[in-house]
Amino acid sequence: MPDHNIIDQLATAYKTEISGYFFYNAAAIMVGDDKGKNIFNHLAKEELDHIRVLSRIADSVKNGMGWIGYEEALKEGVATQKGLPIFHGENELIKRLEKDQTDFNAVKIAIENEESAVDFYSKLLKEAKTPVEKVVLTNILEMEKGHLKVLRWEAESLGKTGFWCGDMEYSVEKERD
Repeated sequence: MPDHNIIDQLATAYKTEISGYFFYNAAAIMVGDDKGKNIFNHLAKEELDHIRVLSRIADSVKNGMGWIGYEEALKEGVATQKGLPIFHGENELIKRLEKDQTDFNAVKIAIENEESAVDFYSKLLKEAKTPVEKVVLTNILEMEKGHLKVLRWEAESLGKTGFWCGDMEYSVEKERD
């Protein structure tokens, strides 16, 4: 019998990733700098991968098949185009961006979104029961932490210089989580 709690959590994660996907696309259009556009386009692509994975895993759990691995879920999600959003509906992140259409605000909103994602996936990981769940959630969590690091670098660069980062002047490994 499917675990309805995990199905609900996967549905929440799915909706959150869709919201992030549409926000990053909107931010990529809004920012004027090519480096900023590139960053937001890259984040949107990764959110789309998460949407595909979460959709495929949720289907598997709902059908009593349990969790499947990240790569398998991504491959099947891409092959079937299952889980792709068509309309995004209300998006609080985009509404906030529309009120203050600056590059710095776009990054600030993105940071808050990624911090929430890190907290959410960390909680799910603590509750994970199987090795497959733990691997999938760790994978997604590490990607979200990577997004957060990039966005923090950008915020620092925009705040100090007014420009998007070009080449990194310091090591990713030395950054804090």
